[in-house]
Amino acid sequence: MSAAYSYKRQIPVYDSADVIVVGGGPAGTAAAIGAARSGKRVILLEKSGQLGGMGTLGNVSIFMPIGNVTGIYREFIAEMLDSALPPGHDQSIAPQFSPFVLRHYLNEKMRKEGVETFFHAEFVGTVAGDGAVEAVIVSTREGLQAIRGLRFIDCTGDARMAIELGVPFTSGRESDGMTQPMTLMFMMQNTGKPVRRYLPEGCPAYRSVDELPQGRHLFWEQNDDGMLLVNMTRVKGHGARIADVNAAEPEALRQVFSIVDYLQRNGFENYALSHVAGQTGVRETNQIQGLYTLTESDLTNGRRFEDVVAQTNYEIDIHSPDGHRTTDERHVDGYDIPYRCMVPVAFGNLLVAGRAISATHVAMSSMRVQATCYALGQAAGIAASLSIDRACECRDVPIDELHLAMAAQNVRLWKPEHPHR
Repeated sequence: MSAAYSYKRQIPVYDSADVIVVGGGPAGTAAAIGAARSGKRVILLEKSGQLGGMGTLGNVSIFMPIGNVTGIYREFIAEMLDSALPPGHDQSIAPQFSPFVLRHYLNEKMRKEGVETFFHAEFVGTVAGDGAVEAVIVSTREGLQAIRGLRFIDCTGDARMAIELGVPFTSGRESDGMTQPMTLMFMMQNTGKPVRRYLPEGCPAYRSVDELPQGRHLFWEQNDDGMLLVNMTRVKGHGARIADVNAAEPEALRQVFSIVDYLQRNGFENYALSHVAGQTGVRETNQIQGLYTLTESDLTNGRRFEDVVAQTNYEIDIHSPDGHRTTDERHVDGYDIPYRCMVPVAFGNLLVAGRAISATHVAMSSMRVQATCYALGQAAGIAASLSIDRACECRDVPIDELHLAMAAQNVRLWKPEHPHR
């Protein structure tokens, strides 16, 4: 028997700002900086106690190569990982980093940039009218609070704000709605001597590579400190659904212990489990319907757009939604992501940045990585600010002005003479 309740109450307004960013992952932190550098008062709302999204919360502590190291992402590399800074923007890098250092770095970065960060402020709902958002409701340590703004940027990763407002969306692959599986990242430390193995009750003993959840080895080692970053768990399910996440968290942790035991029996006898991410990482959930939808054809044909805001050549990278031990990996030469992918079909003062932009299942598998999300976020923050300055809806931001403002924040975009529209 289904049931529903009507829940109505007065919510006090805690604060207000020009630009409200919901979600403090790569897209959210970059959006906040982009708007603050555009002269706007910015409030960044983060549901956890740390910024960085999956880079910190999920221990996805390696940046995938994207083909255009520019803007805020390049600045982060220069300030936090200077030894990995490439001389040119088009030289791909894949540096590992400490999630703990990134967490501290982002805290200090927001302070220096004048961004007001609200921790433990989880999105609950919106107040909207006449095609515009007036405020967001967040759950805080002081109960429900309203935060008012002029422009809002949804960087939740799941398009939580946009969907709650009624923006049309898709989820997963077009044929059946299934999404890429989830992964719980962990680290192992080289102790210099054999360690005692421990396989808890309920955790299977993997005997061969074929039995591993991904059917392969996938890890990176930092030679200077003997730290092994492991990406080898895989749990089928949708990361924005209650039941799937409830099942995924314990299953992923079981896999962690089993993989550690396997590695300790197969060449990593001196490595001890040193850190497990606080939550299972989610690759794919929801995509908004925007003014333009990025497609597989755009990627494979290297399409260029006049309203480009981010560029990447990261591969098509689809972990099997069916739970099979396979990954669809296909090379792409490079393509543009247009601004229109971040502009939802409804609500003139709302943008969506990060992995939930308007994109097909295949296209999303390439554009979802952290470095690209930083680029999208920075562009969204600047665009939101320009829309305030021009007293226009986000969809009507002049692209030439957006590009000039992005260039002023050290974003370099390669543009061919005759791009496709």
